[in-house]
Amino acid sequence: MNRWLLHRTAKPLLFVLWSLPVVWLFWAAWNDQLGANPAEALIRSLGDWTLRALVLVLLVTPLRVMAGWPALARLRRMLGLFVFFYASLHLLAYAWFDMGFEWREVLADLAKRPFILVGFLCWVLLLLMAGTSFNRAIRALGAARWRLLHRSVYAVACLAVLHFFWMRSGKNDFAEVGVYAVLLALLLGWRVWERWWPKGHLGR
Repeated sequence: MNRWLLHRTAKPLLFVLWSLPVVWLFWAAWNDQLGANPAEALIRSLGDWTLRALVLVLLVTPLRVMAGWPALARLRRMLGLFVFFYASLHLLAYAWFDMGFEWREVLADLAKRPFILVGFLCWVLLLLMAGTSFNRAIRALGAARWRLLHRSVYAVACLAVLHFFWMRSGKNDFAEVGVYAVLLALLLGWRVWERWWPKGHLGR
């Protein structure tokens, strides 16, 4: 597996695979294949793909450690940028189809509906991480500050699930929210266990 992950085609293949959902969504929207409310379907589908990419980003380190695939780390940056890409399209679709690019209405909506505000905070954190995901930014910030900033991904994960929960609460539809909440709780729990359990165990 490490040999395949280090192959020169691994990154291009990952790029193509994660581009396919947005290509399909816009093709479906253009050809009126998104149901009775295509705008809502597009907004929600882009949000779903943001969450899926976020789960994969958080899955990279556990897989790298437990499966012994250190080369998997070289794909994490691209996956992280796809999280930002889909989150940006999600925000853009909301601003366009729901609000008609009426920015005063968007700001009023941020103040009026907490789940919109939480979603926007997620996007801001993702913007900061995407804007500092390159080697020059690491050198400029310093490794310690860069790592601290990019640990915001944990906050993004929690806020994203809260955003999804509040969005679905109006329809009392929590099944899918529960799946993402459990997955992200397991992944974040693994990080906490990996960081603190060995020290606590040795101290007994």
